[in-house]
Amino acid sequence: MLLVRASERSGTAGVWSLPGGAVDHGEDPKHTVVRETAAETGLSVAVSGLEDVLADMRALPERGITIHTDRLLYRVSVRGGTLTDRVERPTDLARWYTLDEARALPLRSFTARALGLPASSADIVPDEPPEFPSFYAVPGPDGLHRAQRFAAYAVVTDPDDRVLLTRVSDGYPGAGCWHLPGGGTDYGEQPGAALIRELVEETGQTGRLVELLGVASHRDAASLGPEGYPIDWHGVRAFYRVVVDQPAPPTVADVGGSTCEARWFAREELGALPTDRLTEVTAEAVQAARLT
Repeated sequence: MLLVRASERSGTAGVWSLPGGAVDHGEDPKHTVVRETAAETGLSVAVSGLEDVLADMRALPERGITIHTDRLLYRVSVRGGTLTDRVERPTDLARWYTLDEARALPLRSFTARALGLPASSADIVPDEPPEFPSFYAVPGPDGLHRAQRFAAYAVVTDPDDRVLLTRVSDGYPGAGCWHLPGGGTDYGEQPGAALIRELVEETGQTGRLVELLGVASHRDAASLGPEGYPIDWHGVRAFYRVVVDQPAPPTVADVGGSTCEARWFAREELGALPTDRLTEVTAEAVQAARLT
């Protein structure tokens, strides 16, 4: 396993984790993991697949904050380069370890979980998530507000092989288009739990998570929604396959929100929908699930 060590500059000196880092605004996460791995280790890698999506919280008492992070874990192969140590950077060492060797290291909690090792005590995990807005936009360098949000969506089917979609309300980006059930995750919430919660709120259905299908990254440089002003919006969206074993007539509980209708579609009905009647993430997820 290739691991990197946090330096004195990081606030968690001596703790080891997987290579990687934050997704820049508008950046595809697959590009992020390649860029960050090169910067932290000196190695060039190629992404071979998506391994998992998970979230974690850690408290930094000395700074008085709690950080929620949504993490996309990719499998990669090394294309070349030379393992390099870094000076005065947030990570200072990169080393190869066997799983048994890694077990003896102080690991970030998400790294221990990703490697299937016992939960690490290297991170301070808060008992309760703090109150935090589910969405906020900040002024960007060009004066336009920017927003970046992680969300989880479902490709939902039932025993009759129907597909469940929701329609976007007027006043929201993509108004009138058919969309996947789901939405943004709350602070401290795991993507799968967020997805099942959103499914009930938007459609009245109870589903079970089957598998992770992929991650979509879309940027709308001037999205216009209920805020009333354009936002440079970047959405990173994990989409899963979900099965509803006992389907019911769809009902929208969150009246007045971004969803105005939910409906079951037969496969042929879904295939007959024009592409411009589907949101970007819906078209991508339906194709990944091989439903059309």
